[in-house]
Amino acid sequence: MSKPQNPVQMAVIGAAHGIKGELRVKTFTGEPLALADYGPLYARDGRAFQIIDIRPANTVVVVRFKGVADRNAAEALAGTELFVDRSMLPDDGEEDEFYHADLVGLEVRDETGAAIGKVVAVHNFGGGDILDVTLGGRKGVLIPFTQAAVPDVSIAEGFVRVDPAAAGLVDDEDGDGPREEDFDPKGRPRGPSDAGGNR
Repeated sequence: MSKPQNPVQMAVIGAAHGIKGELRVKTFTGEPLALADYGPLYARDGRAFQIIDIRPANTVVVVRFKGVADRNAAEALAGTELFVDRSMLPDDGEEDEFYHADLVGLEVRDETGAAIGKVVAVHNFGGGDILDVTLGGRKGVLIPFTQAAVPDVSIAEGFVRVDPAAAGLVDDEDGDGPREEDFDPKGRPRGPSDAGGNR
């Protein structure tokens, strides 16, 4: 297969690991070791990467790629984003599971249906998925991707609907800021079961 026509980011290469060409890789797959199941991975410039060994290491995986045999070659790859074509991904997720790539670029609407912004990225810092959106010219507004904060997602129609209170976008009655009860850190994270990242 050549360079992906509809790329979905599966991982990003981190630091070299040891002196034999191994690399620490952050995956965006539900099961980190599943990264090896998608065949060749591709960089943005079309370079192909074939995994010949993979093992878990804390929050990342340690990977040996074909043709990367020493630390210098490994260090040169740090920061490289790895993709597969969307056609390589399973399409059997739960109804409320989405690939990060499908969410980026969606219009953000409020409870009345009015367009108020756009999803620019999806992050996960360990506590569940978070939508990074622009709202009214404000960049970097973070919204928890939970059922309460984002009750409607329509990939086909190109939008997500947010509940401003649950998303922490409105002040409480006293004007003191978002209410603590509007945040539920265990509130059903809704991320991809098998792949993610922006891609």
